[in-house]
Amino acid sequence: MIALGMIDWGYWAEALLPSGKFLEIILRGTLVYFFIFIVFRFLRRGAGAIGISDLLVVVLIADAAQNAMSAEYKSVGDGLILVATIVGWDYLFDYVGFRFPALNKILRPPPLLLIKDGRVQKRNLRQEMISEKELFGELREQGVDDVKDVKYSYMESDGHISVVKKSNGETSPKEKQAGR
Repeated sequence: MIALGMIDWGYWAEALLPSGKFLEIILRGTLVYFFIFIVFRFLRRGAGAIGISDLLVVVLIADAAQNAMSAEYKSVGDGLILVATIVGWDYLFDYVGFRFPALNKILRPPPLLLIKDGRVQKRNLRQEMISEKELFGELREQGVDDVKDVKYSYMESDGHISVVKKSNGETSPKEKQAGR
């Protein structure tokens, strides 16, 4: 049994309590958060479309950003302030995007048309670096056997692919012209 008198309470107070550099930690966390947000908003695909290389980039950025944000903090409290700052900005962006739809257009990418009336929009696939094989796999997961059965398909802002199937009697414009 350890006697309470043998515990170095000064060490634990220093290890657990914030160091007092609140504003510096918040400013560093804010700057790094905005930088990473801008990088991922404009240069990467949506979160739902993360592949192995994207995950690796996230891990490497997290490791590199840790040093920029921490300023060699030594207490758990400092780390908690930093995490709270990053989570706070993330929550605030979500709230602002929900509350003010005009700002949501800046914070989240608009849906991108991938298929229209059974025709694959190849330019948009190239833009998002999605192969037709990947797209057809997504269609199969949603119960679509043939791209001709799709009225619209979009890549949503969260990276997921949504599909609107044609109704039973509906035909594409080409099929109408051919008299089908």
